[in-house]
Amino acid sequence: MPTTISGLPAHALIVHATVVLVPLAALLLALTALWPRVRRALGPLPAIACAGALILVPITTSTGEKLRDKLGVDNPLIARHAALGEELLPWVAGMFAAALLLLFVHGWRPTAWTMPGPAQAGSGSAARTLPRPVSAVVSLIVLALAVIVIVEVVRIGHAGAEAVWQGVGSS
Repeated sequence: MPTTISGLPAHALIVHATVVLVPLAALLLALTALWPRVRRALGPLPAIACAGALILVPITTSTGEKLRDKLGVDNPLIARHAALGEELLPWVAGMFAAALLLLFVHGWRPTAWTMPGPAQAGSGSAARTLPRPVSAVVSLIVLALAVIVIVEVVRIGHAGAEAVWQGVGSS
């Protein structure tokens, strides 16, 4: 991974993709856990977004480590930001696993988009594969992970902003 892109630190550019994609994936996943209509319409897209987030997080932390090493400063604010950043990957991995579990629990299959919806089918083609209490527990897990991931992204971003902007604009 390059340390710079067009002369700018790669981390400063890649982090923006992470800050957008990770919460977006969490939000899509939460919506699919709450609303069956959204779940049927989106199918595997939230899981795909979670997979993208799972790929992007280690790239972001790697470029951040390279930037920290290149700067060569011993700043406790940067150290805090880096420590918080390292904590995100397990949560995003859990969110991706929960996204796959949610797909399985609700019986989504690759042919789901080509089949008529339950209101049209009448044959129960989109029926659940597991009992309703299992579905409810999985949905609660998905919602909890989505909230945790969004909170973590905000905490990491805030720590990074403090590290970069502390003292700027103050007299």
